[in-house]
This record gives sequence, structure tokens and C-alpha cells, in this order.
Amino acid sequence: MNVYTVGMATQGLANYLAKTFAGEEIKVAVSHDCRNHSREFAERVADIFASNGFRVFLFDSLRPTPELSFAIRELGCKSGVMVTASHNPREYNGYKAYWTDGSQVVAPHDRNIIAEVAAITDIDRIKSGLHPENITILDEAFDRVYLQRIKSLSLSPEAVAANRDMKIVYTPIHGCGYRLVPQALREFGFTDVSTVAEQMVIDGNFPTVESPNPEERTTMRMAIEQGMRERADIVLATDPDADRIGIAVPDEEGNYVLLNGNQTCVLLTYYICRRWSETGRLDGHQFVVKTIVTSEMVAEVARSFGVKVFDCLTGFKYIAGIIRRQEPLGEKYIGGGEESFGYLPEDFVRDKDGVSSCALAAEAAAWAKSIGTTLYQLIKELYVKYGFYKEGLVSIVRKGQEGQEEIHRMMVDWRTAPPKVIAGSSVAVIRDYLTGESRDLTTGKVTPIDMEKSDVLQFITADRSMVSVRPSGTEPKIKYYFSVREPLDAIDRYDAVGSELDAKLERIKKDLRLE
Repeated sequence: MNVYTVGMATQGLANYLAKTFAGEEIKVAVSHDCRNHSREFAERVADIFASNGFRVFLFDSLRPTPELSFAIRELGCKSGVMVTASHNPREYNGYKAYWTDGSQVVAPHDRNIIAEVAAITDIDRIKSGLHPENITILDEAFDRVYLQRIKSLSLSPEAVAANRDMKIVYTPIHGCGYRLVPQALREFGFTDVSTVAEQMVIDGNFPTVESPNPEERTTMRMAIEQGMRERADIVLATDPDADRIGIAVPDEEGNYVLLNGNQTCVLLTYYICRRWSETGRLDGHQFVVKTIVTSEMVAEVARSFGVKVFDCLTGFKYIAGIIRRQEPLGEKYIGGGEESFGYLPEDFVRDKDGVSSCALAAEAAAWAKSIGTTLYQLIKELYVKYGFYKEGLVSIVRKGQEGQEEIHRMMVDWRTAPPKVIAGSSVAVIRDYLTGESRDLTTGKVTPIDMEKSDVLQFITADRSMVSVRPSGTEPKIKYYFSVREPLDAIDRYDAVGSELDAKLERIKKDLRLE
């Protein structure tokens, strides 16, 4: 990432927009996160768009990725750019391109844009320094529009009113959520929100953490320690561009448990479905979306309320695609997410949204408190009701061209010699998302998979365990996702059954030689 690569990417995108929307007014939104040089790059993007004759909305300073998505929709833009590397290490920066509905670009636009970028072989073809009057600055006034839309998501205002002084600790991990998340919590009605002062400092070097990723407990350490000191009901975090959410909650002994992405997705899905049901809003036209590597427990929860469930490939652009597909059918998206700490509880944003998710998670904690429980106790109750699901992930790093070739060979090997038995249970179904076929090994029946093709394999065993294998789309890794399930007949069996599931996950890793 430098001004030249940013320039070529932006001019290529501008050329594609000009061809696609010839004769129309083209509006674009531009934002950035806290990373080093992000403001410089964002201003470069805005300048090039303006020089191409587009009307540009540029935020006055760093903003969350979901607010950029919201701005595209709210302002009627054709596209948008977010300069961010999300939760990746401090050395990175990145460039996310968005389309008219506020979602990241998908086929065929992604390929077409890349072709336009590749066609720029001379930096002199990049337009700049023209028409600065085309740039409009978005400030706190636009934040208020976004926050009011988030406030409209509230499902239990009476529970918040009764527990408005519930203790909340929040950290933005030096990033974009520093202003909007505490403000969103206050808009919901919470009055006792404390922040991790050292991490409220905007700094693209992330000096207090090794990695700015709320999936890692070490990243959440300062917030959890503050939560312990203050006896917080919930500890919240967002990653640098505030699209991911981290949640830690106290157990019965007061030790803070970091929820994984699947548990967060389950709890928020349950909360939304239950409150929509209790308030009489469910009418059979609502749906949730999850990715194919996200816990099946999400689907179990939603279907128990009569809410439809759709699966999609990994990435929120695919969740947005299903929202886009179902809208003309009169169906309402009410929530969805992925195991990698991303959730979206609304449809006025088309990317994962840590700001609205934090507000809704805090409200869910207040609601749980109002009915005499906690989020930690609630997840256990849900395991009794729906089955105890546990998931695991192993990532194998293979860098460089040789590593890429090795990962490709691994995928070929899994296709040509798939496992027959995993952790003592025979493989019953193999889903190959590259060929678009699901094969039932017990009957021999082959059924098509109604999704865009992708290099992903899934092995489902007779006892409903699942292993998913896919190369990472953004890192030099091959990822193995595991999901196991056992019935939980009583909460007091939680630890024992949890240990059994942990042992089963280890057997799966051993059988697949991933130890």
C-alpha cells in the first residue's frame, strides 16, 4: 500500500464506475481506520474520485467500516472505499471496495474492476488535483443519523431502563470505535460505561497489544482486567475498524469468559428471535444468515422460532448477497454472522457491524439480568435446549509461492483421498463447494449446492460432527474448522460434557494429522 498502488486501484475503480453508470450522477463515499497512513490514502482516494467528476463524501476523520457501508446506502452512492486492514497486524493496510448496496464488491464486478486496474500501466493516467469542490465532508451530524438508526434496533428498552446503571467496560483497541460505541451505548440508555483509557488513544501501532484482534484473549487482557476490578456485567471490544465484536462475561465465580464468535452469534440470534417473537413481530417472513463454517446451533435456534435460515460462503459480502436476493421477495433479514467475531443485527448496513452489535449485546445482557439470569448462564441453558455445540479451528501457515502450491496440493489430496472415519464416526456426507456437489455416501445420492463455487470441502459424519477445509482468502493459510455436538441433559453436566467434546475435537485433529 502506497500512494501509487492506491492511485491505480482508485482510478481503475473510477473507470469501471464511469462505464457501468454512464450518463448517471456518480456518488461515492470514502472512509478510513486508525492505521498508519490511512488518512493520507483516504484523501488520495477522494481526490482521484473528485478529479474523475464524481461527487465524493469523505469523512472528516476515522470511522467504523459499517458506517461507511451505511453512508453508501443512506446517500445513494454507487460505490465506496474503506482504507483498512481490519484486525490484521500493525504492519498491514488495505483497501476495501464497496458497491451500490453497501456490500463489498462481488462477481462479476470484482473481476471487472481488477481488469480496469491492470489496464493502468502509467501513473500519468491517474487523474488528481482536479475539482476539489466535488468533495463534501461528513462529520458528527452524519454520525447522529447512523446512531439513530442503531437506536431503532432496541428490543428491550424497559430492561435497559431497569438496568441502566449496569456496569459495561469497553475498548476500541486504539481504533474507530472509540467515539461511536460508547455513544451508541448511551443512546440505548446505559449510564455506566467505562473505557480502557490507554486503548482509547488512536494509534496505528497498537502499542498495548501484540495483535489488534479481539478473538485473542491476550488482546482483551486490559479490558478484562478492568472488568474484574469494576465487576462489570459485560466487557466489550471492537477491532481497529469496529466491524468485529469481542465479548467477555463473568461466570458464576466471577472469572471472565471470552465468548467465541459462534457463541456470540448464537446468543444474539436467540435474543433477537425471542424478543421479535415476544413482541409479536414474527410473521414467517423473517430470516437469518450464517456462513457455512459457523455453528449449526445458530440454525437450530432460528428455526425453533419459525425463522428461515440461509447458509453462505465465508465473508459478509455473501451475507449481503442473500439479503439483496431476499428483499424483493418481501422477506426481512433480522440478523446473521460468522464464527470470526462478526455479526450484523440490521439490514441498513451490509457489512458486519461492531457498533450496533455492541449496543445489542449490552441490551441482551440487561434483558438477561431482568429475567434473573446472565449471558453466561443463558448460553448454558441454550446448550440444554438445543444441544451442546463446540467448535475448533486450526490454521496452517504456508508462505510464499511454494506455500501457495502446497496449500493447493493439500486441497487436491483431500478431494482425491477424503477421510472415511473421523473420531470413530463414519463420514456420511461430503460437500465440495468447488464442484458444487453434495454427495451422500450412504445412498450415493448427489445433490447440487446452490452457491457460488469456492475452494471449500466439508466432511459430515454420522454423528453430526463436521470438518470444513478451506484456504484463507486473505492470508497464506489453510484453515480447518471443526464442529462437534452432544446432548446436554442438565446444566450441572456442563463441565463433564464440555470435557468430552474437547477430547473429541482433539481426536479429530489427530485423525486428520493436524496435531
